[in-house]
Amino acid sequence: MLLGVPLSEIVWLALAIVIGGVITGILAGLFGIGGGAVIVPVLYEVFRVLGVPEEVRMQLCVGTSIAIILPTTVRSYLTHREKGLVIARVIRLWALPAAIGVTCGAVIAAFAPPVVFKIAFVLIASFIASKFLFAGDRWNLGTDLPGAVPMTLYGFTIGLAGSLMGVSGGSLSNIVLTLYGKPIHNAVATSAGLGVPITVVGTAGYMLAGLPHQALLPPFSLGFISLIGVAVMAPVSSFTAPYGARLAHRLSRRRLEIAFSIFLLLVSARFLVSLF
Repeated sequence: MLLGVPLSEIVWLALAIVIGGVITGILAGLFGIGGGAVIVPVLYEVFRVLGVPEEVRMQLCVGTSIAIILPTTVRSYLTHREKGLVIARVIRLWALPAAIGVTCGAVIAAFAPPVVFKIAFVLIASFIASKFLFAGDRWNLGTDLPGAVPMTLYGFTIGLAGSLMGVSGGSLSNIVLTLYGKPIHNAVATSAGLGVPITVVGTAGYMLAGLPHQALLPPFSLGFISLIGVAVMAPVSSFTAPYGARLAHRLSRRRLEIAFSIFLLLVSARFLVSLF
């Protein structure tokens, strides 16, 4: 027994986290995302079994997810940058408003009930899944990116949504860039780059936001960051991210898009049921 939980159960939970880390890393490189859509539901079940109170469980999942995908996002971005596919202008326009959006999300985490984060996850994940599953490359808003004001709003929205869902914002920025005619490989590479400031600010923000709730959090938590979760999953996902980035330049992505979309819809249904 460890903290009242059978050792065999902890082993299986650790194995689930490791497997989630492998999938996270591959997705990070392949889709230009941090993999939080995988991490959050895995951690939610882990923390549920470990008895983390409902009122802080979802926030702990989201904050830990952002901290875990930080090194993964950095490695994915560096791998893509070596190929010269990052759109530097987009990073310059989006970095600051995205960081502000993430900060707003962290402030919400300090005060809002967990239902807010479940609803955010369901809505955002369902939107992403619908785009991947049904629209493909058919959605289009133009042949070039809009002006500074719309781009600033996009950056803020991506940062806020990523902060509430526990992701790097890669899926959303990927969608925006492809809607404006950017090639998918440039969109993936640029999304990975935007994920760097989002995860850095998000990690710090959720750490601070959780400090007033420290008494409700499990051992080895720093604010809404589980240090054990980070220690187990982050190295695995960071190690596998470059492999996903290399695959992105060689493989057909359609089947993986479908599988990822189905996964998001199933997780969304899981969180939707938990609301009632």
